[in-house]
Amino acid sequence: MQNINEIENLVKLISKLPGLGPKSAKRIILKLINSRDELMKPMANSLKEVYANVSRCQSCGTLKSNSFPCNNCDTKNKKYNKICVVETIADQWSIENSNIYQGYFHILGGTLSSSKSQRKEDLLISSLVDRVNKDSIDEVIIATSATVEGQTTAHYIKDSLKDTNVKVSKLAQGLPVGGEIESLDDGTLFSAFKNRKWIESNSD
Repeated sequence: MQNINEIENLVKLISKLPGLGPKSAKRIILKLINSRDELMKPMANSLKEVYANVSRCQSCGTLKSNSFPCNNCDTKNKKYNKICVVETIADQWSIENSNIYQGYFHILGGTLSSSKSQRKEDLLISSLVDRVNKDSIDEVIIATSATVEGQTTAHYIKDSLKDTNVKVSKLAQGLPVGGEIESLDDGTLFSAFKNRKWIESNSD
């Protein structure tokens, strides 16, 4: 790229995006440069606005506009009795687009792992317990991935909810071992939700 520092820095940044490498980044940059007024300037302005005005909700973990109440947490215009717990916002979007679930979401922002890189405090599990108690939730649907980390996180969530009266279920048939929610098709998601299993409380 002619050793232009600004472009090289941009290549490095764009290459960090999912599914993109240096070659794809360079093609994107060339397209932007060749469409400065139609694409580059509006995109730069939009990125600036998103950076300043969009953040994760500290209660449920989804994206929200800083100028308005969180649409996912808002109980004024809608009242659900279920919360679906997912790992990422991408998982939330996948389930929303399938139109198979009507209820609140709770986005953890990751999973617990054996590497301890993800702290329990970072996963908004305490705020999930608060939401269950405050909003009179009847059921928590755990929709973590069928990975070791996802299952470990699911067990921790269930244990954290043991002092509440909420019923806890987990996606079952249709969710392949090792599968991630974001990559599942609508039919598989429908089967996983329809056949979800109740998680029995541990007897003391």
